[in-house]
Amino acid sequence: MKHFFEKPKNIFLVLFVFLLMLFFLVPINLFDGEIVLQNGIQKEVIKTPLSLSYFIGLGYSKEDLVGVKDFYLLPQGYVMAFLFIVCIPAIAAYRVFLGKGKTKLE
Repeated sequence: MKHFFEKPKNIFLVLFVFLLMLFFLVPINLFDGEIVLQNGIQKEVIKTPLSLSYFIGLGYSKEDLVGVKDFYLLPQGYVMAFLFIVCIPAIAAYRVFLGKGKTKLE
């Protein structure tokens, strides 16, 4: 198992899958988004943090969606999701890569 975590690619894949599952299966309201409410003719847009689990149907009940026409992430939310899901595993893998190169020099 120790040799498995010495490879940067494995570190990236494990962290990527872990964070992807965490953010899509657990309702953590962290990403900037908007909810569009519609009551009759009146339409209202509310900026609020959203969870990625909402987009696959987890983390809310049907009563929570009464009056909700749509919800979506803002560009800041997409950037934040990309940073958490892709960049953090990439940084960890790069750290393992640098540490591995240092031991070869010694």
